Amino acid sequence: MYQLIELIAVVSSAIYGVLLARRHGMDLVGVFSLAFMVAFGGGTLRDLFLDRNPLFWIANDHYAVIVFVLAIVTSLIPMLPEKTERWLNLPDAIGLGFFSIAGALAAVEAGTSLFIASMLGVVTGTFGGVIADVICNRVPSLFRPAPLYATCSFLGCWLMFLLNASSLPEAYAVPIAIAGIVLLRLAADRWDWRLPHFAEDEVESKEQA
Repeated sequence: MYQLIELIAVVSSAIYGVLLARRHGMDLVGVFSLAFMVAFGGGTLRDLFLDRNPLFWIANDHYAVIVFVLAIVTSLIPMLPEKTERWLNLPDAIGLGFFSIAGALAAVEAGTSLFIASMLGVVTGTFGGVIADVICNRVPSLFRPAPLYATCSFLGCWLMFLLNASSLPEAYAVPIAIAGIVLLRLAADRWDWRLPHFAEDEVESKEQA
């Protein structure tokens, strides 16, 4: 089941990377590069933290082939700019859900505490998007006032832990947690759910104090 979760995460994240690259007018090299970094960025950082060797996409080299093919095929599909914008959120939310749970499961298997596992789940789910935002010259949504993102990942990981603790089989707990992350992320984007944040004038006054 774990490899299926990871595969879906890679595919959906790669599609998000392709759509984002198209939105920014990149050529085919840029499309593949962005898709590659979005699909593998979070999992690579997780593996480095856990000292896993080889990295997950090197151990499963067909992942890179899948991303390469996806980048080419998706780039050839005609799509209006407004359609690209509309479809960006869905693969992003799916990738967040599947990668977050994959990261948490890998951390638990490596023997970390549940809190560290939830943190690594967040890292796995969000870091690819951080890389994409930086490459596209945007402040990452993780670090600015924006609809809930990392929070969805964190809550979903703990939902899985709680369901496992309640003796619910992992075969049920995992998909429920993934669905929870995906739906919460889509709902947060739809209704603009955000965490409280400092107003800019408040930040400026604190810096001057």
